[in-house]
Amino acid sequence: MKDSFYQRMTEIFPGLLVWLTFFLAVIFSFIKPLWSIYFIIVFVIYWLTRLFYMMFWLMVSWFRFRRDIKIDWLARLRGLSDKNYLDYYHVITYPTYKEPYEVIERSFNELLKIDYPKDKIIVALGGEARDEANFLQIAERLKNNFGDKFFKLLITVHPVLPDELPGKGSNVHYMEENLQRVVDELKIPYENIIVSCFDVETLPHPQYFACLTYKYLTHPNPTHASYQPLILYNNNIWESNLIIRVVASSTTFWLLTDMSRPEKLLTFSSHSMSFKMLVDVGFHEKTIVSEDSRICLQALVRYDGDYEVVPIFVTLSMDTVYIGSLKKSLINQYKQMRRWAWGVEHFPWLWDNFFGRHANRRIAFKKRFQYLWNQFEGMYSWATAPALMMVVGRLPLWLASDADKATAFFQKAPYTLEKLMMLGMVGLIINSVMYTFLLPARPKGYGVWNYLIMMLQWLIFPITMIIFGAIPATESQTRLLLGGRYRLGFWVTEKKIKV
Repeated sequence: MKDSFYQRMTEIFPGLLVWLTFFLAVIFSFIKPLWSIYFIIVFVIYWLTRLFYMMFWLMVSWFRFRRDIKIDWLARLRGLSDKNYLDYYHVITYPTYKEPYEVIERSFNELLKIDYPKDKIIVALGGEARDEANFLQIAERLKNNFGDKFFKLLITVHPVLPDELPGKGSNVHYMEENLQRVVDELKIPYENIIVSCFDVETLPHPQYFACLTYKYLTHPNPTHASYQPLILYNNNIWESNLIIRVVASSTTFWLLTDMSRPEKLLTFSSHSMSFKMLVDVGFHEKTIVSEDSRICLQALVRYDGDYEVVPIFVTLSMDTVYIGSLKKSLINQYKQMRRWAWGVEHFPWLWDNFFGRHANRRIAFKKRFQYLWNQFEGMYSWATAPALMMVVGRLPLWLASDADKATAFFQKAPYTLEKLMMLGMVGLIINSVMYTFLLPARPKGYGVWNYLIMMLQWLIFPITMIIFGAIPATESQTRLLLGGRYRLGFWVTEKKIKV
């Protein structure tokens, strides 16, 4: 009874604080508009300071990316004198649900292009019983076309089970249980298997697995680390709508800023880890939506804080949500951001495992506080900061009394806010320039002037921050607050490619 009470309180807290922030901002705009203006100016200055701090780390990550992407990682692997990389195997898991054959085939074809021995690659494809007939037809075609191209091709069909949340996490969990049986039959040490949990449209850079193996073999404790690559949404970037491009690429820049700050970095989307760790923690959780970031938190608790996320600046490329129809793509974009924002479901779990009734106090207090604070502050800011700066922050300027408007401070406030916002444009300019260097080659039919569009599109970033940032984040935290039928289930992003 007490456990369920504490669970509900920690579920309510993030959303309650978000709505309390909005409520107080509106109320004080009516009753104390000058106080509100002071607060908004201080808040904007704080966020500008934070912006330039993040831009510093963005540049650090950028230069590391530009350096690492040029390295011949396979040559470095061959040069290791104390370890033989051929003793290690890679497993790539592709959970899938109703994705068309062409999407999966493209991913398999890209695996054939990697600069790494294919006889050290195990590919696992996991379908769902809810789509069994269609999946098995696709799986049969893939076995015919690719069955002899890798060391092993494993096919699983995840059954519908009552104690699971239908989605990627439960599918991956089932794949990993089956993988353990295969690994045991092959008698491969768990420590010698590196698992990459990929979304089905993930296309690795040719040097990705060589770089991953090098990082793994040179890490002092490789089974106590996850490995997070830089993710680009480049598969269909040129054909995507500019709104979709800005939202998708903003995610890449957010990831870049965290990749040089190990205290901030969690695994996200497609990433890699030791199979030994997966076995130790009991595999991915099968009752949550945000399994991609939860898995490294599971390991952090399991290993008493002795766990980290290692950045890999060699890239993976994925699809944007654009599927041809602008209206449907924008709806899909919103749903994707809402699903990512559902990462707020980690907060109750973190509180319980770090400070609550099941706290692992063998983890240093500083580390526990740091992870909890990063999770809470990130979700809170995601929901509140854009709205406060762009919308709610203007209310006191509109609602002030004639006496307040007559003060020198009030008359200078709009000018001050405008200048502060202009400073923020520096970050957008830097982003727009860097973005052009991340783009894949320009396809036929696209003129040089398209590069100008790619740069100017960042002018709509403040709008996308609200519509595809603050609003879905607020919705997710509100759903967690309300609980019950309002809780978010797993939503599969629709995928489509040109054929």
